[in-house]
Amino acid sequence: MSLSTVLFLFLAHLAVGIAFTLMLVSGEAGIKFFRFNSGLAAILLIIGIAFRPADAPRDLAWIALLVAAAALVLYWATIGRALTRIRTAIMGVAAAAGTLALVLQALALSADRATGMRALTIASFLTSAGLLGGACTAMILGHWYLILPSMQVSHLQSIVKVHIISMVLRVVVVAAAVLMAIMTWQPGLGPSFRHYILSSGGIFFWQRVLFGLFGPALLSYLTWETAKIRSTQSATGILYVDFFTVVVGEVLAKYLLLATRVPV
Repeated sequence: MSLSTVLFLFLAHLAVGIAFTLMLVSGEAGIKFFRFNSGLAAILLIIGIAFRPADAPRDLAWIALLVAAAALVLYWATIGRALTRIRTAIMGVAAAAGTLALVLQALALSADRATGMRALTIASFLTSAGLLGGACTAMILGHWYLILPSMQVSHLQSIVKVHIISMVLRVVVVAAAVLMAIMTWQPGLGPSFRHYILSSGGIFFWQRVLFGLFGPALLSYLTWETAKIRSTQSATGILYVDFFTVVVGEVLAKYLLLATRVPV
């Protein structure tokens, strides 16, 4: 396990999540919004690829990430110069290639695990990307109301709803992974996950739960209630804190996956 692997997984998941959630934002947000976010996703993914461990094979997952990065750069370059349906197709390629890369990453990291844990690792990677992307896009969209104050608040409400759904799915996957790790442990296989989370080392797990699950769950609900009363500035302030807690939680989740082999 290395810091570069943690950063690689985190940045790749964040970039792919942004690509996916951008497809759910109304075009009313304007060209500059999509240019900023597609550029951000491309930069994050390129930096993530740079942190990819040197001994990692240049396999299909690596190719898929390169395709996703190239599609994001192309999307950014064609903003305002290509038809909307063409740009939508380009972003669709980025999201699809990124999703494929995440699935292949999950399979590679859980190759020696049981089928159930492999499936949960895939679900963990996909929900991680969805949560990161939803939180980031919602935060930036909320900030965009300072630039386009006439934009309908329903767009913010819609992306916050997506964020809440991704939050619920993330909690379900983490709970299922923890339960499976505890129930499938057998004597002779090393320390149990139950022993780990109840030991001093388990502080990272409880920080992950507190900052990465409980915090965003509470803050996303507060954001939804604030968006309902059309207070976009207050909602954006909450989303800044929400995104920070999601980032902390997902970085810890990557560390815990590599340390314990459990996709929390």
